[in-house]
Amino acid sequence: MSDKYKTIREAVRTETRINKSRFIATAVPVQNRETVEEILAKKKKEFLDATHHCYAYRLGPAGADARFYDDGEPGGSAGKPILRAIDKFGLTDILIIVTRYFGGTKLGVGGLVRAYGGAAEQAIRAADHVTKYLTETVNASFPHSQIGNVMNVVSKQGAKILDTRYDEEVHLCLEIRNSRMVELKSLLVQHTSGNITLR
Repeated sequence: MSDKYKTIREAVRTETRINKSRFIATAVPVQNRETVEEILAKKKKEFLDATHHCYAYRLGPAGADARFYDDGEPGGSAGKPILRAIDKFGLTDILIIVTRYFGGTKLGVGGLVRAYGGAAEQAIRAADHVTKYLTETVNASFPHSQIGNVMNVVSKQGAKILDTRYDEEVHLCLEIRNSRMVELKSLLVQHTSGNITLR
């Protein structure tokens, strides 16, 4: 499995009008269902008089947790096209709510699919996309004389130092992408001639 995934940096909102109906799309980065529920509750209060609040979300680095909701629109005409838009851009950890104010003209199922899917895509295009990585941590302890060698490896491998402690040895807590952990450990041992403890 890949150790990277794409999501959006921050919430965005776009609006479009189709046959006098308003479609307000809100795309929000989320990481769990609790946050999804909180945001949905806030949107319903914000747009209290709206006709529909249709949404879809996909969660988790592998995007395994997904759900869509039509909120009274014909089955498959709202939530599913929103989810398809999310998948078209290969995103996860994202919630898209499309709020509709009915304008008096029925759009038909095909028209709704295009309207909701199009509104979701518009919001996704307006958002700043970011690539995130699954990471692991390792604790490294080594003699003070090895600090230069260790820091050189840490810098070149792009590892992040989460914590540093000094006593008779130097203790670092390092974070790095899953796919680079084996190489990081190997290079740390190699460049310190084995004078390092990794756990």
